Amino acid sequence: MGAQRAGAPVLTGSVPPLAPFYLARQETGFGLADALRPGETTLLVPALLGTSGTGKTQLAVGFAHAMWAARAADVLAWIPAGNRGAIVAGYARAAADLDLLVDDEPSAGTAERAAKRFLDWLRTTERRWALILDGVASPVDVDGLWPRGPAGQVVVTSQLRESELAWSGANVTAHAVAGFSRREALAYLNARLTAFPDQRIEALDLAEDLGGLPLALAQAAAVVAVAESTCRDYRAEYAVRLRSTTETLVEGCSQSLLATWSLAVEHAHELPPAGLSWPALVFASALDSSGIPAAVLTSPAACAFITGRPSVAERTGSTGSAGFAGDGQANADGNLVRAAYAALEQLGLLSVDSRDAVRTVWLHTAVRSAVRAYLAPANVEQVAAAAAAALLEAWPDPGVPGSGPQLSQALRDSAAALRAFAGDLLWKPEAHPVLLRAGTSLTEAPALTDAAIGYWQALSAASGQLLGYGNAQSVLARDRLADAFASSDRLAEALPVFEAALSDREATFGPQHQETVTARFNVARSLNAAGREPEAIALFEQVLAARERSSGPGHRETLAVRVQLAAAYEAAGRHGDSIKLYERALADAERELGQTHRDTLSARVSLGGAYLSAGQAREAIAAFQRALADTERTLGADDPAALATRASLAGAYRAAGKAKEAIACCERVLADRERLFGADHPDTVSARGNLAYTYRTAGRLKDAIPQYERVVADRERLLPVGHHDTLAARAILAAAYQQGRRLRDAITTYERVVADSERALGPGHIDTLTTRCNLATAYYEAGRTTDGVRVLRRALADCEQYLGADHPMTITVRDNLQAVKG
Repeated sequence: MGAQRAGAPVLTGSVPPLAPFYLARQETGFGLADALRPGETTLLVPALLGTSGTGKTQLAVGFAHAMWAARAADVLAWIPAGNRGAIVAGYARAAADLDLLVDDEPSAGTAERAAKRFLDWLRTTERRWALILDGVASPVDVDGLWPRGPAGQVVVTSQLRESELAWSGANVTAHAVAGFSRREALAYLNARLTAFPDQRIEALDLAEDLGGLPLALAQAAAVVAVAESTCRDYRAEYAVRLRSTTETLVEGCSQSLLATWSLAVEHAHELPPAGLSWPALVFASALDSSGIPAAVLTSPAACAFITGRPSVAERTGSTGSAGFAGDGQANADGNLVRAAYAALEQLGLLSVDSRDAVRTVWLHTAVRSAVRAYLAPANVEQVAAAAAAALLEAWPDPGVPGSGPQLSQALRDSAAALRAFAGDLLWKPEAHPVLLRAGTSLTEAPALTDAAIGYWQALSAASGQLLGYGNAQSVLARDRLADAFASSDRLAEALPVFEAALSDREATFGPQHQETVTARFNVARSLNAAGREPEAIALFEQVLAARERSSGPGHRETLAVRVQLAAAYEAAGRHGDSIKLYERALADAERELGQTHRDTLSARVSLGGAYLSAGQAREAIAAFQRALADTERTLGADDPAALATRASLAGAYRAAGKAKEAIACCERVLADRERLFGADHPDTVSARGNLAYTYRTAGRLKDAIPQYERVVADRERLLPVGHHDTLAARAILAAAYQQGRRLRDAITTYERVVADSERALGPGHIDTLTTRCNLATAYYEAGRTTDGVRVLRRALADCEQYLGADHPMTITVRDNLQAVKG
C-alpha cells in the first residue's frame, strides 16, 4: 500500500543539508515557514542581478527543514530545477513516492505522464503540501510545470529576474534576497567563532567588508576558525587579497566573494591530506552544483585525477572499471579523496551530505565559477577527461543493484554540466561514451521522452558539425533521435529524421535488409501521423510484403505492420480494404498466438472499430462483445483493456440505436473507473462525458445536463485556466442547455466560452469562431436578433481576417448573415 493511500507523511527528493552554523534569518529571511500560507508561492530572486551567495537556497532549505520538523506539511517535495528534464524527473519521482500511478502505468509509463499526474494531484488534494523548486534556470523549463493547489505552499529560487519568472498563478510574492543584516551577521560570527574572546574583535567590521554575504562570511569564518586567528587578522589579509583580485572578473562571483574564496582555497590546500583539496575542488567544479553522487567522486578515474596516481585499471592494464574492494591502494586513495572533500567542507567551499549517496556533494555555483575561471586550458582538458571517465564508471546498467531513476537524473545533471563546461573537448577524437550513456538513460523507465528528443537533436547536430554527417556516430545519433520520436506521440514532426535514417540504412545495407525495412516502417508511421495516408499506405504495403517474406505471415512483427496498414486504410476511407486486413490480422493472431493473447484481443477490438467506421454497427457490436468476453475471462473485468472495450461497445450500441444497452455500458464504465481510478482521473472524467452524450442522444436531457455540468466543474478544477478540454466541455454544456430550451443558461455559458477562448486560443482560432457562431444562434432563438447580427458580423470579420474570404466557414457565416439580414 503506497504512502498516498496510507496517508503517511511523504518526503520526496534530496533536500540539501543545512549549512554548518545555520542561522535562522529573523530580519532578512521573510519568515517563510511562518508567513507562507496554503495556496501561496514565494519567489526568491537576487536583490542585485548577478549577485550570488546571498543564501536563497539556504533560505529554502531552512523552510523545508522547518516544515518537515514541525510536520506542517503532509507532503514535502524538493525539486532540483536546473533544467526541464530534472523538474519532470523530480515530479515523476514524487508521483511514484505518493503512489499516484495506476496499475496500467507502472514503470512503463513516461516521466511526463507521471509528472502530469503529480501536478493534477497538487491541484486537487486536501493534504497539506510544500514544494521547493530550487535553481530555476530558464522560464522555458517551467512552462506548463508550475505547481498550484489550494493546500500547497511553493518556494522558488532562481538567479533570474522577477519579471522573467512571473506567471498567471495567483498569490505570488517575490522577495529580493540580499545579505545578512548587521545584527544577523554579527550573530552568525559570534556563534561561529568561540575559540577565544579576542577572536571576534572587529567582527562587525568584517561583516561590513563582506557586504553581509552569507557565503563569504561562511568562508571567512571558516578560515579564522581553522587558522585560530582573529577577525582583525583576517580583515588585513582580506584587504591585501582584495587588491590582488580586483582585476579578475568572474560571472556570478562578486569581488568580495572571490577574495574570500581564494583565501579559503589556500587554507584548505594546507589541511591534510596536503595538496589534494585543490584537485578535488577542481574535479567537483566540472560537474553539477546541485548534488554530485558519491560514486562519481570516489571512482577510479576521480581518485587517479585527485591523487595524481594512476588508477587500478591503468596500473594493471585492465579495460574494465575497477572498484576499491580487493585493492589496498585503491581503498587508500578513496579515503584520501574523502578526506580532501571533508577539508573543503571545513573551509566552507562545499557541503557534504554523507547520508545521501545520490546527491552527496553540493557546490555553490559561485564557487564553481571561481574555480573554472582560474583553470588553464590544459587543466580543463585533463579534468574534463577525468570527469567523463568517472561518470561512465559510476553509471550502473539498468536493473543492477544501486541503479534507479534518482541516480540516473543526478548523473545526467552532472553530465550536462560537464558538457557545458568542456564543450568540444568531449568530441576528441569522437563523442565520449558518456554522452551516449546520458542519452540512452533518458529512455530508461520512467522514460523522459521529450527530454530524449531534445537531447538527441542537440547531439545529432553537434555530431554532424564536428564529425561530419556521414560519420558512424552521426548516424548513431540520428538513429537514437528516430527511436526517441518513435517512442513518443510526436511522429508527425519526426518525418525528416525518419527519412534520413531510411536513407542511411538503404545506403549501408541495401533496400531489403531488416534494418532498412524497420526504418521504412518508421517513415510510414510518420507519414500516417502527418495525414499523408496515400504515401504512408504505399510504404506500409512494401513493409508488409518484406515482413511476410522474412518472418512469415503469422509473426508478431508482421501482424503489427498489418494492423498499422489496416488503420491507414481506415483513415483514408478505404473501409473495405481495412476490414479485410483486420480480419486477416485477427485470423493470423488466433492461429499463431491463441484466442486470448493480448495481440489477438487488440486485433478484434480494432476490427470492431473498423466495422463501426464503415457503418456496420451490428458487426461491430458482435466483435466488441466477443473481445470483451475474452478480455474479462483472461485478464479480469477490472483490466484497463476490459474497461476500454466496454466503452467501445457502448459506442457501437449507440450507433445501432440501442440506447438502453449503450446507457447501461456507459454507466458501468463510469462506475468502474470511479472505483478503480478515483473521481478525478482523466479517464473517469471522460467516461462521465461519454455517459452524458449517451443520455443526450437517447433524448434524456434531464439526465445528461447534470453530468455535463459535473464534467465542466471537474475540468475547471483539475486543469489550468483556459485549457482546451475545459473550453470544449463548457461549449458542449451550452449546446445541451440550448437543446433543452434553457436559453438564458446557454447564452451565459456561450459568452464565457467565447471570452475564454479568445484569451487562450485567439480570436482567429476555429474553436473561437465556431463558438461565436453558436452564440449568435442562441441569441436568435432567444429573440435577441440585434445581438445575433452583431455577433455574426464579428464572426464574419474574424473569418475573413484569419481564415480567408474563400474558406468554407467564412462562406457559411456570410450566407447566414445574408439570410438574417434579407
